[in-house]
Parts: sequence; C-alpha cells; structure tokens
Amino acid sequence: MVNRIVVGAHYGLRDWLLQRISAIVMALYSVAFLLCFLPRLPLDFEEWHAWFAHPVGKIATLLFMLSLLLHAWVGVRDIFMDYIKPFGLRFSLQVLVILLLLVYALWAVALLWSI
Repeated sequence: MVNRIVVGAHYGLRDWLLQRISAIVMALYSVAFLLCFLPRLPLDFEEWHAWFAHPVGKIATLLFMLSLLLHAWVGVRDIFMDYIKPFGLRFSLQVLVILLLLVYALWAVALLWSI
C-alpha cells in the first residue's frame, strides 16, 4: 500500500484536464492562424493589423494567451513542487511566477485592446 503524504499540492484530474484543454486551445489557434496566413505570405502591416483589429481575432488571440499562461502555470508549479523542497523558496518562486503571469496577461489584454 502506498502511503501518500499530502503537502497542499493540487495534484489530480483538474490540473491534468486544465493542461490538456489549454493545449488543445493553443493547437486549434495555431492551426487556424497558419491556415489563414500561410497562403498570403509575406504579410504586410495592414494584414496583421486587420487580423488583430477584428473582434474574432482579438478574442481568439486572448484565449490563446490565457491558455498559454494557465498551461505554463500548471507546468511550472508542478516542477517547483517536485524539485524545490524548501517551502519558503518554493512559495517565493511560485508567488513570483504568479505575479509575472498576471503582468503578462494584463500586457496581452492592453496590447490587443489598443489596436
């Protein structure tokens, strides 16, 4: 019988599912992006601007960015939980990563809605 020590980690189906769903969202966006732009290469500024100015392009890109950030958080958190044993250091690094990911999310929203 395996005696598992609970350390406050959120291992389980929810995190596994979150990472898989975010990967699917990113893959679908990447395929759609390539299908839209590969036939029209090379692109000029007006075509890029038109893609990101359209509400569908903005929302799709924002979903991609949020999926990327969630995917990164689950992966980095699991790496920290597995390899960084001192609680204070692990907690500090996790807070730092959360703050950076929040800054990246706000930056992505600001960039997309400034177009």
